[in-house]
Amino acid sequence: MARKVSKVLRSTSATGPKTLACGLIMPISAIGECSADHWAEVKAVITESVESILDPQFAVRLVSDADDSGVIQKRIVQNVYNSDIVVCDVSAKNPNVMFELGLRLAFDKATVIIKDDKTDYSFDTGIIEHIPYPRDLRFSKVVDFKKALADKVLATHKASVADPTHSPFLKNFGKFQVAALSQTEVPSDKIVVEMLSDLQTEVRSLKRRTDDSPTRLRFDGGSFEMLVRIQTAVAKYRRALKIKNPSILVGNEEFYRTIERDVDAPHFFSTRNEFVTAVDSVLRLP
Repeated sequence: MARKVSKVLRSTSATGPKTLACGLIMPISAIGECSADHWAEVKAVITESVESILDPQFAVRLVSDADDSGVIQKRIVQNVYNSDIVVCDVSAKNPNVMFELGLRLAFDKATVIIKDDKTDYSFDTGIIEHIPYPRDLRFSKVVDFKKALADKVLATHKASVADPTHSPFLKNFGKFQVAALSQTEVPSDKIVVEMLSDLQTEVRSLKRRTDDSPTRLRFDGGSFEMLVRIQTAVAKYRRALKIKNPSILVGNEEFYRTIERDVDAPHFFSTRNEFVTAVDSVLRLP
């Protein structure tokens, strides 16, 4: 407890160094053999390593975290952009993690990549140095990893501050002009109002579509009611003509017209091709 209090006092002191933001991109849910508890342990290791740096001081936080409410996707993009440095754990190659890493690299800002010893390098980011750590989090190797990570974060940050042209990724492919991300502060109550307005618009749109076509049901291959009606009509037609093999009816226009009348097809299908496809699918049923 005393350690936490001293850390807060140190970071908020008017005379002390400014606390910088270290965004953390990593899996948090179970993936394969790695449970959510495993990722919580990895997060603790990363946090302890980065926050052990004394000058400058860093506060580690998941890029999905925020003090206020809002749309999580917007929050993630903003934190990915705003963080003074980002540590990204690409272990298990979580799709969300790889997407957020791509954003950070596109912004061309200070980034440190780590991975466990069970994860292969990705083709696109393999040219960037990765700091490895043991997936089983063996104590002796974790100690070495924490020191290596702290050293890398400090060196990367200093390089980005000292050299305005510092580039963790894009410099390997030539010169690029990276567009600035516009920053606009939006009150949380305004975000809620906008989201409710969008929801109301969607509901009204759905209601209009329903009112405009109260009896039309587009066949999507899963309409149980329509399948039953077609099956009943086909069975009736086969019994009347004593047809044992339904496949011979495929392409028979007289048959299609009879079924079309029996099931009132124009009220359920937008086009005749949809209706024929539905009938053919019934004919192929075992």
